[in-house]
Amino acid sequence: MAHTQTFQGQKPSFLANLIEGLTRGMGQVMDANSRIREVERLQMLSDESLAAKGIKREEITRHVFRDVFWM
Repeated sequence: MAHTQTFQGQKPSFLANLIEGLTRGMGQVMDANSRIREVERLQMLSDESLAAKGIKREEITRHVFRDVFWM
């Protein structure tokens, strides 16, 4: 005779889902802000400094967001 046991976890509450969503959203905002600051920092560099880093001016945004949009 086989014995089986099932477990049904509790569904997260509305409040738990809300807090998790807000936390995730704040993390995304913080990440975006740091990326924008990096774009601005690189835009202030001279073309020679960018070339030394291997970045063309028109590719700054692509470079900073490369792991998000351009894989």
